[in-house]
Amino acid sequence: MQIDNKTGWLDVAEKQCSPNQDLRPDTDDLTGIVIHNISLPPGQFGETWIIDLFLNRLEASAHPYFKTIAHLKVSSHLLIRRNGHIVQFVPFHRRAWHAGQSNWQGRDKCNDFTVGIELEGDDHTAFTDEQYVKLTAVIHCLVASYPKLNLDNITGHEHIAPGRKTDPGPFFDWARLNKMLQ
Repeated sequence: MQIDNKTGWLDVAEKQCSPNQDLRPDTDDLTGIVIHNISLPPGQFGETWIIDLFLNRLEASAHPYFKTIAHLKVSSHLLIRRNGHIVQFVPFHRRAWHAGQSNWQGRDKCNDFTVGIELEGDDHTAFTDEQYVKLTAVIHCLVASYPKLNLDNITGHEHIAPGRKTDPGPFFDWARLNKMLQ
């Protein structure tokens, strides 16, 4: 697994370029990783709806829940499916729109300086072994490719947007991830 430092794309990822991205204010200020969870509709896995959301093609009439989110302009750098398949939406050197209103380590606008990684899942279901294996490999690859990233600067969406977000949620095993990263 490698990142092309010129393009910002992960070589093993399925590429689906989201329009919901822009330039980072400082491309050298990539200092954190934010872990999220997502399932569409909530609690359902394996469909194409997440990709459709990040590509602005989610059909509001396809499910009642989609009426509330189809208008959103959001993205993440990566999605790791339940089977470990990786989809990349935004090159790492560009800003994905994953964190929203957020604050981490005294800094607002976390999209400016973080990589967003979505795990296909929810707050009520354990994540898969394949997801932890791929997440660990991706994190190691990011840390090797971007000098300001390190294993101490990994957080959850719930930590940078408390009260507003709950992901990756109570079933994300932080101790397991930390052990695997050693």
